Amino acid sequence: MAAPSAADLRREFVLDPEVAFLNHGSFGACPRPVLEHYHARQRELEHEPVDFIRRRLPALLDDARATVADYLLGTSADDLAFVTNATTGVNLAARSLELQPGDEVLTTDLEYGACDLAWEWVCRRAGARYVRAPIPLPLRDPGELVDALFAAAGERTRVLYVSQVTSSTGLVLPLEEMLTRARALDLVTIVDGAHAPAHVPVDLARLDADFYAGNCHKWLCAPKGAGFLHVRSEHQERVDAAIVSWGYSEGNTFVDRIETQGTRDPAAWLAVPDAIRFEADRDWDEVRDRCCRLAREARWELCELTGTEPLAPDEMLGQMAAVRLPHPAPGLSDRLFADHRVEVPIGGPTDDLLRLSVAAYTTRDEIDRLLAALARELDPEHRQRDQ
Repeated sequence: MAAPSAADLRREFVLDPEVAFLNHGSFGACPRPVLEHYHARQRELEHEPVDFIRRRLPALLDDARATVADYLLGTSADDLAFVTNATTGVNLAARSLELQPGDEVLTTDLEYGACDLAWEWVCRRAGARYVRAPIPLPLRDPGELVDALFAAAGERTRVLYVSQVTSSTGLVLPLEEMLTRARALDLVTIVDGAHAPAHVPVDLARLDADFYAGNCHKWLCAPKGAGFLHVRSEHQERVDAAIVSWGYSEGNTFVDRIETQGTRDPAAWLAVPDAIRFEADRDWDEVRDRCCRLAREARWELCELTGTEPLAPDEMLGQMAAVRLPHPAPGLSDRLFADHRVEVPIGGPTDDLLRLSVAAYTTRDEIDRLLAALARELDPEHRQRDQ
């Protein structure tokens, strides 16, 4: 049976039908069937809160965690804890390190801004340095990125922190090669997988990173607030939770410390297996391949429209594609939404990087709406008339 069309899938989401929603990468979107399971868990919780939290929840979380571990391939549920998002996971990993004055944390200059801030905070407290290797865009091949990254490594480099899929540029990084190089230098490896699950293959056993933080509420389409942190067993003892609570009782495990944080709504975590089943029932491999083809096609059309060069070869694209605009465009994203009902982010250090997300429900018509709206907004005569 063929995978459902983008138009068919669009009807399974509660997105505003009047908006060309091309920013799935920021917060994701949750389909109706998964939302129904999510809300059902919330009703169960409110129906008898004590029974749900004290008696039923531990087993429910164990089952959900086991489903996620199986989905991520080759890992144990005991090495994985639910967190609210990947940024939380990166924070917990970073704070677990025993950095010394003069130590260096190596990364690229393509990383997510919130995590950059977290690393700068951790390094400042330890007297360490956060080294952001400049990546020369546009890239001709993935090897250029790896070489540029490790050219910034030095004798005091202790940690490699990188994304599997970058946020601002949407590039799929050559993660396995980077991790192999890092292990050869005896570096601790921490991966930001915020955009990876259900977007690109995530085989944790094959990657063998020391820490891997991921989101389930983006491309896996779970409800907001569903993420995870995977930690190799030898590092788990020193990973602390955001707060000290009942998870710190004697004999408790890494998972207990991270997840047992007082009263909270666990429904988003419990709905992750429902999101996994939703995608499995709809032949998501075929859906994802279709989305990747459309993202690459749209990227070339956007480059032709803007007269700018692609940031990287097609092999480094998944379902997101970023394109440089011909000049900085502050406020353009808001104008595209207000005047054309097109939701697409534009940012970067100089407000000239447009990032397109092609989700399962993204139709060709929505891409055409973006192209038409962008052509109008970039037309100097049109902008002059509006002013």
